[in-house]
Amino acid sequence: MIDLVNISKTFNAGKPTEVNALNGIDLYVEIGEFLVIVGSNGSGKSTLLNIIAGNISPTNGTVALDGRDVTNFPDYERSRYISRVFQNPLSGTAPDLSILDNFRLAALRTHPKGLKIGIDDGFRYKVMEKLSLLGMGLENKINQPMGTLSGGQRQALTLLMSVMANCKILLLDEPTAALDPRSADIVMQTADKLTHDFNLTTVLITHNLKDAFTYGQRIIQMAEGRVVHDLKEDQKAQLKQTDIFKWFS
Repeated sequence: MIDLVNISKTFNAGKPTEVNALNGIDLYVEIGEFLVIVGSNGSGKSTLLNIIAGNISPTNGTVALDGRDVTNFPDYERSRYISRVFQNPLSGTAPDLSILDNFRLAALRTHPKGLKIGIDDGFRYKVMEKLSLLGMGLENKINQPMGTLSGGQRQALTLLMSVMANCKILLLDEPTAALDPRSADIVMQTADKLTHDFNLTTVLITHNLKDAFTYGQRIIQMAEGRVVHDLKEDQKAQLKQTDIFKWFS
């Protein structure tokens, strides 16, 4: 599903501030695989995610999604494949619109836009049904403005909205970093459930080593723009939480 071949990225090439953020990354992520990426600040995690998303272009190498070379596609041309949840809970939602309106816009993200938002009783019921899965009582507040919700609530809703447009790839960019522990648990449990229920190919960047141990079938550690550990499902199943901590010692 995600196929990165010999990906390198250099910022400010030829200048005193030159940084080699990625150095010859080869990475293939299977359909339906939940990949967790860990690494210290400056290891290249975010650069890698941005290259997958199309926010930045690689200096060298190719990016293929679902068997199609998208190396030169900007982020908006990759939206048919990708949904992304950012660290900031305020990103990805329209605060002045209701929960219901936000969900409708999310559902139309990859479709031609008309003059009508097109909310009917069927769509309203579908949204309420999805919201009930969170256990937050939000299914009874679908007309409430998104901006009045807590950060944890908005982040959980952003996750739910990510599957409204039938995406195939879910990118999670430290989605719980700004949340309290209870909200963080809800967000991660929701991400895990959506990955399995919709057979999503999910890539999670996190500094939370407990989440890195708990979630995902595969884990990689990055350092200095390279992959230094890559544990597939059978190897990760044997991993102890203390093992991950030792990677950073």
